Amino acid sequence: MGNKNKQIIIFQRSLIWISYLFSGYILYCKQGYLFPIFLNFAKVIYPLSIFWLQIRIKRNDKFLPVDSSMKTSQLWFIILPVLASLTTVILSLLNSIFYIINYFI
Repeated sequence: MGNKNKQIIIFQRSLIWISYLFSGYILYCKQGYLFPIFLNFAKVIYPLSIFWLQIRIKRNDKFLPVDSSMKTSQLWFIILPVLASLTTVILSLLNSIFYIINYFI
């Protein structure tokens, strides 16, 4: 039973990474379908977000490890990469969705 769950988790992670890498390919190699400022932001943060996500997955850390004993600078140090990565994921996926829609229409 545990082997089947592990296969499902591997399949889900593979699907997520393939879609994210495909959206990065569209972001860098094809025409952009969002405002240029959003595309430039996504192009700068995209490689950083991949490394940040790999570090989080490898360490098995919480996605947002916040507690009440943290100082403001520590909170910003944790929150800013999370916000930048989430924004980049949303922008790159939107760009690839618009590319696919435009490709089929």
